[in-house]
Amino acid sequence: MRVCDSARKNLLIVCNEGKEEIMMEFLVELYQWNKALHIIGVISWMAALLYLPRLYVYHCDAEPGSQVSEMLKTMERRLLKVIMTPAMVFALIFGALLLLTSGMGGWGTFWLYLKLIFVTGLLLFHGFLARWRKEFEIDANRRPARFYRVANEIPTLLMIIIVILVVIKPS
Repeated sequence: MRVCDSARKNLLIVCNEGKEEIMMEFLVELYQWNKALHIIGVISWMAALLYLPRLYVYHCDAEPGSQVSEMLKTMERRLLKVIMTPAMVFALIFGALLLLTSGMGGWGTFWLYLKLIFVTGLLLFHGFLARWRKEFEIDANRRPARFYRVANEIPTLLMIIIVILVVIKPS
């Protein structure tokens, strides 16, 4: 294996039997920054995942078409579109960069696959929250407040499992 010269700064091209594999050295250099930005994105996303169902609980108690109902619709829409979805994308982008960082391990470990399964659970929950918001938007919600109180616990449980997996890294 020999290292080829590259015209691009911070890009290392490794040649192996005629095949070129690109390893982005800048990902290794920026690993700590990527991790910090991933954590910031996750915290922001989780805050919204925990708050939006609470707004739905309040919305269940509001009379459809009332001033309170219309205010909650605005709050729910803004939370989803301005905070929650961008924070999710931010967390996913920097999480993917962490996964792509060569030499930082992970792919050969069982805990990472479990974490990705539970992250998929958060993504599905995000999708359900978006669908439920559309129902509230057109005054078509048929679920009681208790449903959203219970649903509010789902991201908490998923977060606890994910944090334990990342910190303990069970084999």
